[in-house]
Amino acid sequence: MGVERVPEVRHSSDDPKLLNMGCACGTAKDGKVSGCKNNGACGTGGCNKMNVFDWLSNMEVPMADRFDIVEVRFKNGYKDFFRNPDKIDLTSGDAIIVEVQNGHHLGHVSLQGELVRLQMKKKNVANDGEIRKIYRLAHPKDLEKYLEVQKREIPSLHRGREIIRQMRLNMKLSDVEYQADNTKASFFYSADERVDFRELIKVLAGEFRVRVEMRQISLRQEAGRLGGIGVCGRELCCSTWLTDFKNVATSAARYQNLSLNPSKLSGQCGRLKCCLNYELETYMDALKHIPDVARPLQTEKGDATLQKTDIFRKIMWFGYKEESAWYPLNVDRVNEILALNQEGKKPATLELDQIEEREPLSVLNSDLERLDKKFSNKGGKKKSRNRRRDGRDGRGGANRGPEGNKSGGGNNSNRGGNAGRGRPGQGPPNPQAPK
Repeated sequence: MGVERVPEVRHSSDDPKLLNMGCACGTAKDGKVSGCKNNGACGTGGCNKMNVFDWLSNMEVPMADRFDIVEVRFKNGYKDFFRNPDKIDLTSGDAIIVEVQNGHHLGHVSLQGELVRLQMKKKNVANDGEIRKIYRLAHPKDLEKYLEVQKREIPSLHRGREIIRQMRLNMKLSDVEYQADNTKASFFYSADERVDFRELIKVLAGEFRVRVEMRQISLRQEAGRLGGIGVCGRELCCSTWLTDFKNVATSAARYQNLSLNPSKLSGQCGRLKCCLNYELETYMDALKHIPDVARPLQTEKGDATLQKTDIFRKIMWFGYKEESAWYPLNVDRVNEILALNQEGKKPATLELDQIEEREPLSVLNSDLERLDKKFSNKGGKKKSRNRRRDGRDGRGGANRGPEGNKSGGGNNSNRGGNAGRGRPGQGPPNPQAPK
């Protein structure tokens, strides 16, 4: 028998082409793959974050006719569009050097081709001269310099928080991002009120010797940049695929019959969960067939109050004040009761409009009663007959002797009616007795 050969698995450190795939974790050092080791949630802002499936990638379009704008991904899933005027042959995941304001930055190609045109149309980005260009592919020296710049981000974050605490500013510093050329640092913060950070910029610029840019982000964007695991057990939607943050109101929870508990309805950002809007339209369509019960249902038994509604099964539970049980009713029955109440009528119960009058048991069971009387009379007749027979026998009535002849007379001691009971004078005749 032949031995089955296991195909050789190529590691990213063995192939220089795989090193350029768009993640900072794919860079090799001393023959080992360096990574954030964050178990799924990328700590470097590259792995599987805000990915888009290019369903048009199999279309073979000549390079001359290919759309010349490319989508580029930066740290924490931030994306922007850049023009490729030199027709550089790019592949998704390649590290490239792009033009930014007052310098250059390093990013990774996330999307190219006709799908970029659709993305620009979706995000309302105009194809004009304001789109910056791509310089070239990133060299190994560019990657090494970028890794050295990234090492400054965490110490700068901690030091910046200390400075903010010393200056007693009401703001929360959440992230720091250095430009690849090490000439600019962007500080991302969140605040409930407007903050005057002009003095803070001077202190930070003198501390880190770079140009400082302060960017205020919302709490939802802050949660997306930091990442985390939601109560559903998966990574946060805002840090994986969600880019547009829509307003979430408490009415969305009311329509879905959710308890208005802030601790359960709030996400890690402290705001209402974005997933409350996912199924809201489905609930709104289903609620069109559910009647609006503003008042208790009036019945002859009492007023029934709405306790619970199953929207998709179209079942509504009602209960009386005097009882602890709930009665399920379908939507059609609820509409019938509401129509009766509007006419000033009250059904007997929630299930029935009128209680049916039952016939008395005597009428329903008359045949049984007749049979009982019949058999009871027969039993009485038998008892009376036995009593009469016993009375006659005890008084020495007519009885048949052992010879088969009738003998009468109750005072005859030799021929008694109860023969064989051992009483004297009631046995068979004694032939030796004197006559």
